[in-house]
Amino acid sequence: MTDRLGYRLKIGIIIPSTNTTVQPETDAMRPAGVTNHIGRIHIPDLPLTNDTEFEAMVEAIGPDLFGAVDRVMTCKPDHLVMAMSIPTFWGGKAGGDELLARLEARAGVPVSMGSAACVEALRRFAHVRRIGILTPYQPVGDAHVARYFADHGYEVSKVVSLMRPSEVQIAHATETDIREGLKTLAASGVDAIVQAGTDLAVTDIADEAERWLGLPVIAINAATYWRALRHAGIADQIPGRGVLLASH
Repeated sequence: MTDRLGYRLKIGIIIPSTNTTVQPETDAMRPAGVTNHIGRIHIPDLPLTNDTEFEAMVEAIGPDLFGAVDRVMTCKPDHLVMAMSIPTFWGGKAGGDELLARLEARAGVPVSMGSAACVEALRRFAHVRRIGILTPYQPVGDAHVARYFADHGYEVSKVVSLMRPSEVQIAHATETDIREGLKTLAASGVDAIVQAGTDLAVTDIADEAERWLGLPVIAINAATYWRALRHAGIADQIPGRGVLLASH
């Protein structure tokens, strides 16, 4: 027998306990017959005003990461999404690959991570070589994100960081903040824009921005959820969250 509501797919999604964006955004992208199940990684609302504080936040993820995986896996999801983005970029491609292997070994099911999902998304656009990146991070975090994409052969032309002052306040970035960041990146002559930071609420703005900027805008939550659905053979086209989910 199958789950009555999640009869096509059950997705476990692990997020920081401070994150208020992933849950509503993934629920907004959820097709019929798919259910989302959130596991929270315990982390305080740490300040993020400089590189030292940012690195301390990355370290704080470790103690409860596998605990969150274990908790969400008790509902027997078919697929796991790692929906905290910075650990998936940390250490470039090698670091991301190692984290993916550890998560899949622990969960025992396929795992989608934001970093790899964004690269997979970019490959749907054969003309893209030069990218711009929007983040909420400090420079040390931006450097790891840029390195990850460079390791996959993309030229990172520009990074715009909104430099949010704490974990919880990432989600407080305004629509104007996000729009202006996207416009600045587009003006630098990039082929596509990638947004990192799963607590930035960008998926709806990305959908609009693709029309007025005329280039792909890959929001990390949309890319990760898209990758999970497509990996499971679910090809539903979902409007309003960007061209990736609507057409690929």
